[in-house]
Amino acid sequence: MWCCRTLRIVPGGTLKRMASSDASSQNVCLSLVRNHDKENFLCTLLLKNPQRRGALAVRAFNVEVAKVSEKVSAGNVGVMPLKFWENTLSTLYRCTGDDSTVPEHPVIRELHRAIREYKLSKMYLQRLVAARANANLHFITVKQLEDYAEQAVSSVLYLLLEVHGMRNVHCDHAASHLGKAQGIVNLLRSIPYQTRRNAVPIPQEVLMAHGVNQERMVRNRVDDKGVEEVTFSLASVAFRHLETAKGLLKTVPRPVKPIFLPCVSIERYLHRLRLANFHLTDASVMRTDSLLPLVLYWRKLRGNY
Repeated sequence: MWCCRTLRIVPGGTLKRMASSDASSQNVCLSLVRNHDKENFLCTLLLKNPQRRGALAVRAFNVEVAKVSEKVSAGNVGVMPLKFWENTLSTLYRCTGDDSTVPEHPVIRELHRAIREYKLSKMYLQRLVAARANANLHFITVKQLEDYAEQAVSSVLYLLLEVHGMRNVHCDHAASHLGKAQGIVNLLRSIPYQTRRNAVPIPQEVLMAHGVNQERMVRNRVDDKGVEEVTFSLASVAFRHLETAKGLLKTVPRPVKPIFLPCVSIERYLHRLRLANFHLTDASVMRTDSLLPLVLYWRKLRGNY
């Protein structure tokens, strides 16, 4: 692999050698998304180049920020890393073509390239960082959960639309609903792994409506009808957002429809959950969807999302 090496004299007379490799940075982003966001990785692979490269940069940035959130929720220090990403965004938007102040970090350099090439909105990137401040995911209402999903998931879709040069109210509307559906599904999928904290990120109003407490959600017994109703309630909210997003796809230009391929993975998860009577720890629900790559490819070919 060839690297392009340049020399730069920094203030103070110090000679600094800078090595950069586009291919290496791209590979880091690709590996990061593949290892930490598998289903979205499969969807992103089906985007066309050069937009796919920008999309992977956005998703890799999102993974990096989400990893900070996981450390915070586990009780580790996470404020400084979040501040680092906030400061990094400020630095990237101050750079007007000069790469000298961009940190030597593959994800940051790829993101910087995407920001310059596609004029990505700083607001959406900032929302991805701000959303992770609520590391413990304590929600009182379903509306608060939806707002979190809008920030943490829909913002990624808005950025992918910008990567494709699409700034359209109909596309944004579909992305908003898809992001909320995916955010709620992400929450449901995380519940079986929340037992160590003895808490689950379910809105309090849903728990109270069905007379279920946190402890019962953690136990998640198959015969607990209250837990089943709570899961059904949240899955129904996700399904409504998904159906709304799919209905709006009729107004979305064909070239950007592949951005909405996550509809397929969400739909398949909710289908498995329904067949398992909304039992989140059922083996059929928790297993890896081995057919997803083929289904995604086929649905893209047919334009059926």
